Amino acid sequence: MPARRPWRRALAGAGAVVLAAGLSATVTDASAGTVAAAAASSGDVIANLFEWNWPSVAKECTDVLGPNGYGGVQVAPPQDSIKLTGSHPWWEVYQPAGYQLNSRMGNESAFQSMVTTCRAAGVKVYVDAVINHMAGSGGTSYSGNAFTAYNYPGLYISNDFHHKGVECPTASGAIEDFSNLQQVDFCELSHLEDLKTESAYVRSAIAGYLNKLIGYGVSGFRVDAAMHIPHADLAAIYGALHQTADGTAPYIAQEISGSSGALAPAAFADLGSVLGLSQSAQLKSAFLGTIATLKNFGTRSGDVASTKMLSFVANHDTERNGNSLSYKNGATTTLATQFLLGYGYGRPQVYSSFTWAAADDSPPAAGSGMITATSCGSAWTCFDRNPGVLAMVTFHNRVGTTARANWYDDGANLIAFSRGAKGWAAFNNGTTAKTQTFPTGLAAGTYCDLITGGTGSGACTGTKVTVGSGGTATVTVPAKGAVAVAPA
Repeated sequence: MPARRPWRRALAGAGAVVLAAGLSATVTDASAGTVAAAAASSGDVIANLFEWNWPSVAKECTDVLGPNGYGGVQVAPPQDSIKLTGSHPWWEVYQPAGYQLNSRMGNESAFQSMVTTCRAAGVKVYVDAVINHMAGSGGTSYSGNAFTAYNYPGLYISNDFHHKGVECPTASGAIEDFSNLQQVDFCELSHLEDLKTESAYVRSAIAGYLNKLIGYGVSGFRVDAAMHIPHADLAAIYGALHQTADGTAPYIAQEISGSSGALAPAAFADLGSVLGLSQSAQLKSAFLGTIATLKNFGTRSGDVASTKMLSFVANHDTERNGNSLSYKNGATTTLATQFLLGYGYGRPQVYSSFTWAAADDSPPAAGSGMITATSCGSAWTCFDRNPGVLAMVTFHNRVGTTARANWYDDGANLIAFSRGAKGWAAFNNGTTAKTQTFPTGLAAGTYCDLITGGTGSGACTGTKVTVGSGGTATVTVPAKGAVAVAPA
């Protein structure tokens, strides 16, 4: 959507591509026997490892995500995509060139191995699915296939797309009014070729691709640009999907950026969850202002139910278009993520990606465009490993769905709340430490702060929180920091 992500654009000479030999438009499910039976973690926090390559994702599942209670990992679009000459901006993977599983992150074998490894670590895999469009014009792909505009040999031809003067009413063929339902559904998003999803053939091709991923053990999808696919078409595609290896329907989280009527998030909530884009903006406003405004976070008019929301501080779009905090906000972003994990609105997602100077920058990659192994430091944020974030993943898992209570705020940047009698947390967005007596909702006793004392069951090595017989505790909350207790 131009107003929201102007950097995602089709360039001259860029485009889509052909299926591999033997891969028809109606891709069949992979053998169920190849799917690992693990991934039984009770945690629901998802780590979004944006554009990490497949071996790096697999290693993170084994070494970090599984052992620290993450329940899932979201990975970048694994389908074949445009391969530009020279630079390789991150958005190459959002310009599909076919449904082969050869991508900048690795080949089909590496993808399948990653899914199996993550499931064995108790971490479910969720794929970013680009099903609204193909690429913008002719070119070659990461599989080495050539294609021309609206012509993807073995997959799609011109009649499988919407065109200006036919379904799309704009002279440019692109969306010019993002509040106009016909344009949003039938015109091109940033001149990316819009698939005719009302076609039974196109629906079958898309469902075949998604079912192949499910067959490899994928548990669900983030549906990119879902707002640009008519509601009935999405329903038909989702209805054709198989059960996952978990014995459930796939988890669906849809990108819906409209604000009202048929384009509002609530209009798609009957089909699955939606991305918390407005909540991400609300977090930015609060943490760059006063966090006392978060008392009713997630309950504003128009927001969907907590059970239908995938919530996050930032994602790859919002950190670039300025609608959210990002890693560049340092401790403020850490604190906002800790709040999100503690508060309990929506299914929380922790965003972990690469650093960038310009919005189009590539992740660390070889000259060929293939993304290199994640090496935490200056080039990769590895935010999922942040000790304060890991502590709050533990907090989130321990308190579960227990209701919030005992809210406290100072009218500015010190807040606290309990999660029933299972946990209590305080957050200080100020620049100096604050000492306050808080109602905690906890039984009398001495508790160990998860953030400074660790999440193990041994002796507490950090801050101790002593709760008196009346359920109150006097606690010093560090500047730009948090204190959280949740007995195991």
